[in-house]
Amino acid sequence: MSSKLNTRRPAKKVSFEVRVLLLVLMSGFPGVVVTLWWLWSSDFSVVTSITSTFLLLLCWLGFGFAARQKVRFPLQTLANLLAGMREGDFSTRARGACREDAMGELVIEINTLADTLREQRLGAMEAMGLLRTVMTEIEVAVFTLDQSQRLCLVNRAGEKLLARSSEHLLRRRADEIGLSECLNGEPVQTIQATFPGGIGRWGIRRTSFRQGGLPHQLVVLTDLSRALRDEERQAWQRLVRVLGHELNNSLAPIKSIAGSLEQLVKKPNRPGDWEEDMHRGLAIISSRAESLTRFMEAYASVARLPPPKRKPVSVSAWVSRVAHVETRMDVEVVDGGNVSIQGDIDQLDQMLINLVRNATDASIESEGGVSISWKKNGAFVEVMVRDEGNGLAGTANLFVPFFTTKPKGTGIGLVLSRQIAEAHGGTLTLENRMNSRGCEARIRLPL
Repeated sequence: MSSKLNTRRPAKKVSFEVRVLLLVLMSGFPGVVVTLWWLWSSDFSVVTSITSTFLLLLCWLGFGFAARQKVRFPLQTLANLLAGMREGDFSTRARGACREDAMGELVIEINTLADTLREQRLGAMEAMGLLRTVMTEIEVAVFTLDQSQRLCLVNRAGEKLLARSSEHLLRRRADEIGLSECLNGEPVQTIQATFPGGIGRWGIRRTSFRQGGLPHQLVVLTDLSRALRDEERQAWQRLVRVLGHELNNSLAPIKSIAGSLEQLVKKPNRPGDWEEDMHRGLAIISSRAESLTRFMEAYASVARLPPPKRKPVSVSAWVSRVAHVETRMDVEVVDGGNVSIQGDIDQLDQMLINLVRNATDASIESEGGVSISWKKNGAFVEVMVRDEGNGLAGTANLFVPFFTTKPKGTGIGLVLSRQIAEAHGGTLTLENRMNSRGCEARIRLPL
């Protein structure tokens, strides 16, 4: 008995249209019953009673089914419209939208929803098209792998790097296509690797994301060798240009004076002061040779900067000591509090002395002053050297080796100072002051 009860099918649910029809028929049922009772209890003929009963029942059922269809048709229309939207068709609209009734308001809202979804779909398609174009045209290799380390997406640069088409790469494991090394280690790293389509140094950026509720990995490979070669070539070009300029400045007068002295020695009848001319010419040659020697020593000092030997350094004591080294004017020291850093005190002194000397040279010309201040800024301390000179006409070549605007300058001080700051994990910038005349050199060092 219990098994029969368990296998009994649930009662079929009455549809919405049938419920509307039954509700309409029930609303008219009392009137129909009263009318039929009055019709058959009166003194009408049988034919009249039967005819009236038929017409009454026909009208009753007809209006009921008409009401059912009146409710059913707009709901089916809206259902078809929503089904089209679900399938991605946002071009269809429902008619009869008006604000005077509830059904009209519903039609208006659904049409508005279709317009909104259409605009969003167009925006998504345009964004996807742009993303697809960018993925195709960029020169970095992009790979997407699922949780099983199987390749799900690769762009054209990735195909070129692995020397295979996407049809032969997709759904293959990372170890099968040579990407397993890129999935290990830090998310951001630089490696020396060999791929079928390239050899060199590669920058790796790896991040995680979820698609379809499952974890995926995005791997981006950037070829650093080309950029490094370009930078190296530009550095050599700058170096050759500067060295050539300095060597020509020294060798040209040496060649000219040596030629003049040679002609003087070859003359059979030398003038009476020829020895004086010889001494003066040799002195000029010696002076230019010494200048060239100093230039090469300055270049060597830049190339041989040793790594810093870090020890605790008090910023206040460091700044005060350097300020007293400058004797041409009083350097103002603005106290920024008790701050300590880890650094090589000899290199830090050399850096700050160079900046203070440059600021003093600029301020002496315009009869201005020099000040040094410092402050904490997050995990860094910033040391500012401000002068009241005439400012900088251009900042493009400030940190180019051997570039100088001073008659007796070497063009080494700023380059060496920036190298010292970067060796300590910091930065050095030099720019014109915004609110007053002069320049500001800003040293940023980690605490």
